Amino acid sequence: MAELYITKKDSSKIIKYNKGKMCWERIKHFLKELIQCHTAFLGAIIVLSFILIAIFAPFIAPHDPLKASIINRLQPPFWIDGGNINYLLGADEIGRDILSRIIYGSRVSILVGLVTVGISGFIGTLLGSFAGYYRGRFDATLSRFADLLLSFPYLIFAIFLMSIVGPGFFNLIVILCFKSWVNFFRLSRGEMISEKTKEYVEAAQALGVSDLKIIFKEILPNIIHSILVLATLRVGYFIILEASLSFLGLGIQPPTPAWGSMINAGRAYMLSSWWVSTIPGIALLILVLSINLLGEGLRDILDPRLKLE
Repeated sequence: MAELYITKKDSSKIIKYNKGKMCWERIKHFLKELIQCHTAFLGAIIVLSFILIAIFAPFIAPHDPLKASIINRLQPPFWIDGGNINYLLGADEIGRDILSRIIYGSRVSILVGLVTVGISGFIGTLLGSFAGYYRGRFDATLSRFADLLLSFPYLIFAIFLMSIVGPGFFNLIVILCFKSWVNFFRLSRGEMISEKTKEYVEAAQALGVSDLKIIFKEILPNIIHSILVLATLRVGYFIILEASLSFLGLGIQPPTPAWGSMINAGRAYMLSSWWVSTIPGIALLILVLSINLLGEGLRDILDPRLKLE
């Protein structure tokens, strides 16, 4: 009888294949649960639509968002008397197409939300993981600094710093990240403290596994679902915050399309040309509400503790 020999290279291929198969099964299971959670699925579809609109803005926008036309100044939407089919959602105070500016403005809002969450999430999770695992003076110092930052209202804190450094996209990201890491720090620190006392961590320590491997390969995979849910919800929060700062003239500066500055520009015409402010506000509302629905759905799907209840 012929004997079957499996080389080390073949065994590694089998392990990679099995891991890939398990990963694919988890993705299919997650998508199945997402579809079954109707509100989360609806939020995911709307958020994905906004992301695709932002990516393909140059091909979707019917007009140049910066091109003004005095002839079409305050042109109403097409369904109102006097509206023009070429300006589906109307025109602003200097004749720029509102639909095109909303499409390009989605780029700013989504980019600010994703970049801020990405940077602050990475920094906060990293610091929180080390602080929760090692504790001691490092944890105490960071925790007191985090408490100090949390004592200031976020919007007032951002307005104060933006008034010092000045408006602009880069300054906005830096200011938002300066405090936003605290939420990820507190969450990851608390989860790390809780997980560190469990048996699988003690077993890894008894086997001589290094602290870094325990943190990144043992504990973080078990708490990443909480971090992902927080990250999703914070994206909507930072979109609102960016719009608020742009509304006050401290965020993205005109003529760059930003929903907050568009809402501010239409305040003077609310009684006569309500669409200049209202339609960008509706777009902002739909996007943030959809992100929150998606975040709540992800919490229900990914948190194993809720499934046990």
